[in-house]
Amino acid sequence: MGTHSPERRRRMMLASAFATILVMTGCTGSPSSPGTAATPNPTATAPTPSSPGSSQGQAGGQGTAGSPQAPELAEKLDVGLQLPWSVVFLPDGTAVVSERDSAQVKAISDGRSTTIGEVAGVVPGGEGGLLGLAVSPTFQNDRWLYAYFTSASDNRIARMKLGEESGGTLSLGEPDVIFSGISKASTHNGGRIRFGPDGFLYVGTGDSQRREQPQDTNALGGKILRLTPEGQPAPGNPFGDNPVFSYGHRNVQGLAWDSEGRLWASEFGPDVDDELNLITPGGNYGWPTVTGAPGRNGLIDAKVVWPSTSEASPSGLEIVGGVAYTGALRGQRLWTVPLDGESAGEPVAYFTGQHGRLRDVARAPDGTLWVVSNNRNPDFALILRVTS
Repeated sequence: MGTHSPERRRRMMLASAFATILVMTGCTGSPSSPGTAATPNPTATAPTPSSPGSSQGQAGGQGTAGSPQAPELAEKLDVGLQLPWSVVFLPDGTAVVSERDSAQVKAISDGRSTTIGEVAGVVPGGEGGLLGLAVSPTFQNDRWLYAYFTSASDNRIARMKLGEESGGTLSLGEPDVIFSGISKASTHNGGRIRFGPDGFLYVGTGDSQRREQPQDTNALGGKILRLTPEGQPAPGNPFGDNPVFSYGHRNVQGLAWDSEGRLWASEFGPDVDDELNLITPGGNYGWPTVTGAPGRNGLIDAKVVWPSTSEASPSGLEIVGGVAYTGALRGQRLWTVPLDGESAGEPVAYFTGQHGRLRDVARAPDGTLWVVSNNRNPDFALILRVTS
């Protein structure tokens, strides 16, 4: 056969190295190709912003939105929360908080926290437990509080009446399960629920470590679901009489709508490529085939990609005045992303390392932004003033 020339040996070595890289990236999904997301600034500390950059995969580039105005910390409420997961608001401004492991629902009003009740049937473990809350859009008439939680067999959604006793004390009714069968695991349980402008309930689920589910539109894991308030597939869903609204997700953690009614979602990547996605009905967001914004035909690129999950792990999401705010767990900061139509601008970080893991972000009726910490034991709520 003879010996290979030096040039041929060099080509063979390069090919072998490239094959090794392909095998390694196959373990966590194909990450964004070089150049689709800027490298984060690892030296940035609060209040100096740090910027991981937007993906360049979206149509029209980054858009023209500028950097958002810095949020201002108005108050820190040390009210003794234990692993809070979701914060929502009643029409009178009372904050209602879920605690993942205790399965308790807390009320915060006038700077004090009280226990409303404990949700029956919650079986906490790992990332599972009492997770997302949602207030009925017709709460004044029906007084329904919705909860996504992990049971002994699955993840499910129930609704409970919030009673009001004499003196204004709130009480929690028995859970009425309206949707079940979402697979559970120690991680990747999803859990965010929120009513959209159309009056339907949107549900973010995780793949529950079952990587075959996200690409299967007949499975519930790795999806955003769209339900009626009674728990049925909402009319007009893209796959007919099916609750699935979008698929190919890994672990959806935040849902929010912009002023034009567009749905955005924050999502955990594996060890790379956390995402902020613009959601379209029937859209395939790629997991586990790809992550981030690689520009693969038939798959929808993320609008923002954080290449390092140590900078993000984006959780709860809120949009105020054309700016998306998302709490970061591993990243221990608040990310702000200016939105311009269907484009997202450069993310900017605030409060880096100052308040620990930030789990949820929600706008209160008075226009302030609430951010709840996670794993500080006890945890607290930050009240921020932001430009609307």
